[in-house]
Amino acid sequence: MADTIYKETRKRHELTRDDVCDKASELNKPLQPERLERIENGKFDITPDEVMLLSEIYGEPTLCNHYCAKECPIGEKYVPEIKVKDLSQIVLEMLSSLNSMKKSQERLIEISADGVIDDEEIKDFVFIQKELERISITVETLQLWVEQMLSDGRINIEKYNQIKNN
Repeated sequence: MADTIYKETRKRHELTRDDVCDKASELNKPLQPERLERIENGKFDITPDEVMLLSEIYGEPTLCNHYCAKECPIGEKYVPEIKVKDLSQIVLEMLSSLNSMKKSQERLIEISADGVIDDEEIKDFVFIQKELERISITVETLQLWVEQMLSDGRINIEKYNQIKNN
């Protein structure tokens, strides 16, 4: 049986289960090594709180997205799995999608003006809908990138929060 993402992540960070549980205790969020072992071996389902805790301990916000996209019944339907990318790639994808939408803006107005999508409009509407989904995924990718940079200390978290909360 293949290792779960939770076991792979712990191993990549060269931590023992006891190390992880000690860090959890330091955060006043106790986690028993036996429970972690069962989660890592796929014998117990992980809870959202445990995903958040492991994400914090490992400094890996991607664990949260993985859980929502692959393990949460609601998220499986509505949350896309985000692939970590470089900032330049994220920006280029965003600009490409925005340029495409700029061209489709007038068509979307035409389609939606009467509040009905008729058979002749469906093809264009679906295309526009897919472009909007691409923009949404790119925004989520950027957010995940920011969270990873904050977690890694590559963005000044105090300054970031100060500006974001103003």
